Amino acid sequence: MNNRRKLLVALGASALAAPHISFAQQQGKVWRIGFLATRSRSTASNPDANYAAFTQGMRELGYVEGKNLVIEWRFSGGKAELLPGLAAELVQLKVDVIVAHSTIATAAAQKATATIPIVFINAGDPIGSGFIKNLARPGSNITGLTPIFPDISSKYLEMLLDMVPRLSRVAVLLNPGNPAESNFLKNIQAAAQKTQVKILPMEARTAQEIEAAFILMTREKAGAVIVSADGLFVRQQRQVAELVAKYRLPSASGRRVQVEAGYLMSYGPNDVDTFRRAATYVDKIFKGAKPGDLPVEQPTKFEMFINGKTAKALGLTIPQSLLISADKVIE
Repeated sequence: MNNRRKLLVALGASALAAPHISFAQQQGKVWRIGFLATRSRSTASNPDANYAAFTQGMRELGYVEGKNLVIEWRFSGGKAELLPGLAAELVQLKVDVIVAHSTIATAAAQKATATIPIVFINAGDPIGSGFIKNLARPGSNITGLTPIFPDISSKYLEMLLDMVPRLSRVAVLLNPGNPAESNFLKNIQAAAQKTQVKILPMEARTAQEIEAAFILMTREKAGAVIVSADGLFVRQQRQVAELVAKYRLPSASGRRVQVEAGYLMSYGPNDVDTFRRAATYVDKIFKGAKPGDLPVEQPTKFEMFINGKTAKALGLTIPQSLLISADKVIE
C-alpha cells in the first residue's frame, strides 16, 4: 500500500502558482461560492465537521462570510433527483465557483455549466466519471480532490480476511447510481480471485433497499460485508450499523464516522483534512488559476479505525497485525 499513500499527481509549483495578476485590485470584491451537496444541511445541534473545515479553510485564506465571502449552500437531503435543479440555481446566481461534494453532485454541476469553475470533493473516479481528462491536467472547468476509494477497495477485503481468516463469501454493498462504484467492485473482485472468497454484489439506492440487501446477504450466507463510501451509506450509517449488528456481519468501509456509528473497521483518507484542502483550490481559482491547469489531488495519508466494542459483540479477537496498523481502536 506504500505506493497508494503517495501523491499520484505532480503538484508542481508552476501548475499551482497563480497567474501574475493583481489580486489586490479585487480585494474589495465579495466572492460567491455555490456549495452543492447530497447530504442534509448542518445545524447548530447537528454540526458537520467537514463543512466547518471548508469554511475554516476559507477563513484561514482570508475569506470571511459576511465580509468578502458569500456561500450559497444547496443540499439535496439525500435525494439525487434534486441535484440538477439545485445546480441550475447556483448557475443562475452567477457564483464564482461551484464546490461539489460527491460524485453525483459533481455530475449535476458539470451538466449545469461548462464555464463556471467546479471544485469537486470526494468524487470517487473523476476520470471514469468523465469529469476530467487526466489527473495532472484536468483540461476542463473541473478539478478537485478525489479519495481514490476504488483504488484502495481491495484493502477492505484484506482487512476482513485478517480479522476472519476463514471467510468464504463476502457481500459488497453498492449504490448503482454512483459511477465510481463499478471500479470499486472490480478491484475487490480482482483481489478475491487470489483467494477462495466469493464476492456477492448487493445494490441499494434507498433505505428500504438497504434493508432488503441485508436480508439477501443472509440468504446468500455472506460472512462479512464491505460497504462502499457512497454518500447514501454515510447518511444511513446508523441504519447500516444496526443491520450489521442484527445479522452479525463483520464490516469494512472507507470512513471513520461509519466505524464510530458501529461498523467494525474503516480505512481511508481524513475527510476533515480533505475539505480544508478544497479551500486552497477555490483560493487559487479566485486568484486567476484555471481549473484545467490545477492537478487533481489524491490523499497522501490513510487512516485505519477499528471498533473494539463491535469486535467483542461479534466474538472476534483483533489480530496483532491490525492492532499495529490501526490509528485508533474505539472502545
